[in-house]
Amino acid sequence: MDFFALKANNTSVKQELSAGFTTFLAMMYIVPVNAIIMSKTGMPMDALITATALITIIATILNGLWANTPVAMSVGMGLNAYFTFGLVLDMKIPWQTALGVVFLSGVLFVVLSFTNFRVWVIKSIPLDLRRAISAGIGVFISFIGLQQMGLIVNNEAVLVGLGDLKSENVLMGILGLLIILAFWVLKVKGALILSVLITSLVAWIFGIAPYPTEFFSLPASISPILFQFDISGVFFDATGMFSLALVPVIIVFFVTDLFDSVGTLTGVGTRAGIFDDSDKKGVTKMEKTLEVDAIATLGGSIIGVSTTTSFAESASGVEAGGKTGLTAVFCGVLFIFTLFLLPFFKSIPANAIYPVLVMVGVFMFSEISEINFKDPAVFIATFFIIVMMPLTYSITNGLAFGFLSYILIRLFRREWSQINLGVSTLAFISLIVFIVH
Repeated sequence: MDFFALKANNTSVKQELSAGFTTFLAMMYIVPVNAIIMSKTGMPMDALITATALITIIATILNGLWANTPVAMSVGMGLNAYFTFGLVLDMKIPWQTALGVVFLSGVLFVVLSFTNFRVWVIKSIPLDLRRAISAGIGVFISFIGLQQMGLIVNNEAVLVGLGDLKSENVLMGILGLLIILAFWVLKVKGALILSVLITSLVAWIFGIAPYPTEFFSLPASISPILFQFDISGVFFDATGMFSLALVPVIIVFFVTDLFDSVGTLTGVGTRAGIFDDSDKKGVTKMEKTLEVDAIATLGGSIIGVSTTTSFAESASGVEAGGKTGLTAVFCGVLFIFTLFLLPFFKSIPANAIYPVLVMVGVFMFSEISEINFKDPAVFIATFFIIVMMPLTYSITNGLAFGFLSYILIRLFRREWSQINLGVSTLAFISLIVFIVH
């Protein structure tokens, strides 16, 4: 175990195992949640359950071995919702083409992971805008969760309205949300997965959903979604005409994954003190973790899932004492168990899952508390980012409105020093979004 430098990090195998188990409990929910969300595209749920578990196992263990950090990885919440509801259902893009978008964003991420571009992007975008992006995505995916729960419904008079509170399914979703809130406030470990289990149990007992007749089985094949990504569909429309309409979407997936990972790693790393030093080659642990993140996104698109990213739930393992990659390795190994829970995961009612999506959005929205609203450019850009993502049902549009308004306010105020090449480039890309649209 000296490979993980346990003594140097003042930890032990027992402590790392405990931390890995804690992280596993905190993020186990991702397997059924991602499968249910992405199955809305028409992709087979059985294959998605296996694929989600596989990419979690591979990416998490690889990160533990390569970066030696206690960071677990899986399919990112937020981008999986955008993949499903934004690209496939709203833009009417085949799921194979949507996987092609993820694949190309992964290629871009991998290529740029071994350059200084990441540092340039991170430093170019003001920290407040990065926080606004996180908050905006949080509102967007919470909106999707509430919509799928039936708590928010279409209303011809005012666009949206309150759903039927007499519906058993809606009440079940509300119950799940209340349980998550209670467990979170009480700081109960594994709050999300416990909420799913309790809500499902209530649904089974009261006959709202069928009780599972079995819990275990062999893993389902991923062949229906393996190597199904379609790159040609990204650049050619249904008539065979060349189009760049999805290029901004590729950039959105790349930038969002980058910001999401950096934000997670900064928070987890600061708490654990794991990203302070560089190795002899001058490659920091954060950079190595980002490299695994990029490779995992590429690999995930190949086996049939959306963007893979570092999970904030890794912080729970850090709080439990995890300090090295052995925590991640233990967590990844524990996820092997989920491969055999197909019947159980399939029996979980959807409204036991969607409250998790809402709560993840709440967690992401908390970033808004750190934003400096005294800066007019930041204030206006933040407003448009957060409001336009859910109202236009698009992360791309939210970012476009945000970056363009930020540049315009800086220009109006003649704050030339606050405008750099990175922000200008993203604003230009944002302008292309509207031109293409």
